[in-house]
Amino acid sequence: MNKEELVNMISAKTRLTKKETSHILDALTDTIMETVADGDKVVLVGFGTFEPRDRKERKGMNPQTGQPITIPATTVPAFSAGKLFKEKVVESL
Repeated sequence: MNKEELVNMISAKTRLTKKETSHILDALTDTIMETVADGDKVVLVGFGTFEPRDRKERKGMNPQTGQPITIPATTVPAFSAGKLFKEKVVESL
């Protein structure tokens, strides 16, 4: 599903216009990205948690030369599905 399809589904369920729905979806995703980028987590009970996670320095391999390299430590965004979300996915299988 792409953004346009998601906007269409949300719009049909909420009876908001597609333009209003698109603005709300943009505001939601922007807020989540800004919050996680600031080092905080966003918890949507039942859906899941968005949070920054630290990744340790690790060894890697340059695919072009085969030389070993060190990949530096970094912070990455992560999502953990909530209990209701997991149950919904299991039910549908």
